[in-house]
Amino acid sequence: MKRIFKAVPEPVESTSRDLAESLGLPWRGPGMPRLVIGRREWISLPDLAVSPLNAKTDTGARSSSIHAENIVLADDEQSVQFTTTNHYGQVVSCEAPVVRIARVRSSSGISKKRIFIRTNATLPGGFCWSIELSLANRSEMRCPMLLGRQALAGYFLIDPQGDHLLGKARSLE
Repeated sequence: MKRIFKAVPEPVESTSRDLAESLGLPWRGPGMPRLVIGRREWISLPDLAVSPLNAKTDTGARSSSIHAENIVLADDEQSVQFTTTNHYGQVVSCEAPVVRIARVRSSSGISKKRIFIRTNATLPGGFCWSIELSLANRSEMRCPMLLGRQALAGYFLIDPQGDHLLGKARSLE
């Protein structure tokens, strides 16, 4: 029987660590079990109402990023509004508190200032954790989201030959 997973967040009464432990899933800590993921995975960002997104795992990148357009930083630089597009091409308007503004060097060596936000991320099967994302124009990239080392550390092992190991797009609704 084929198992079908949805990247749809569900409220739970326990902490992520307790839930992960009860399901035998990973949480940060030396020697703890790790979840094996592929070079790309489906992900949802419930705090931003964005689902699903095709995210590339990249251990060569320190930080994570999401495709963002129409970025408007508040005058006090405490919040930001932007739009992004989900897997189905729907434009989603988002607003989030700003964590920091910092320079990021792209793989081409060009350094630019980027706005960083913090949000929860959910994988098919329900594993949820907090990640920091920079807002960047990724329209020329195959995946609108990139998961870097900081988001991956402590939770995952990556199978570079695997693709969407936790579920396929057709299993998301």
